[in-house]
Amino acid sequence: MFHDLNVPWGNAKELQRATSPVPNPLPFPTPSRLRILRRCNIFLTDAASNFRIPQLQQQYDLIAARPTDEKTLQQACQSLDVDIISLDLSQKFEKHFKFPMLGTAVSRGVKIELCYGQAVLSFDSTAKRNVISNATQLIRVTRGRGLIMSSEAKSVLGLRAPSDVMNLASVWGLGLERGKDALTKEARSVVEFARLKRQSYKGIVDIVYGGEKPPAPEKVVEDKPQKGQKKDQKRKAQDSGESTPAPSGEEKIISKRQMKKTKKAKLAAEMQIGTGSSA
Repeated sequence: MFHDLNVPWGNAKELQRATSPVPNPLPFPTPSRLRILRRCNIFLTDAASNFRIPQLQQQYDLIAARPTDEKTLQQACQSLDVDIISLDLSQKFEKHFKFPMLGTAVSRGVKIELCYGQAVLSFDSTAKRNVISNATQLIRVTRGRGLIMSSEAKSVLGLRAPSDVMNLASVWGLGLERGKDALTKEARSVVEFARLKRQSYKGIVDIVYGGEKPPAPEKVVEDKPQKGQKKDQKRKAQDSGESTPAPSGEEKIISKRQMKKTKKAKLAAEMQIGTGSSA
């Protein structure tokens, strides 16, 4: 899935406390397979300012920081709990980017955003030159890791197809494979990581709905004799030499012991009859 995580909202008003300028749902039809995320850009002008990031995380899906100087860039890379660091590549920075600073942000899971819209639509040759210079420098310093590519397009003309963006990334030195990851894998990871920070416990434990537990089957209780009652009755009948009485209309069940006694009695009677007749 391809992502574009920086599409400015044209009717955005001044951000107020506990409010969001982007309406939900949007006042225009959207495709069913299109996923709309809400993003807040924080412009860092003073490293000592309180940006109320925890409150903003409850209102937005993504929090992006845009540093304006080296101090605020260092603060965003090392300590700010943001999802994206988005730099204005059309401006010329006083100092070059450093790997230890940006590497700290990448190791924390913060992504560095490259916006290509100003290089496509801007009529200022100086701005285009700065975008190309800053983008190639960021790609070289970060070694192509932890980068995402977005449009920051303020109109439809500023958008480009994913294949065009990958070709542009290849021209800047990122390569086709890394460029595709910047639109798919890396962008998806920052979205999911931001969701875990909002919905899970400390970004580690998440509760996943696994469905309802099926009800246990009901047990059918049958009327059974008490334990040992039938065996005791059968044992007493065998000891007394009598068979257990059978229900009415059915043949009586004779035990083996009783059959042996009956057979012996018949043999003894036949022997007595035989001896009497011979006498």
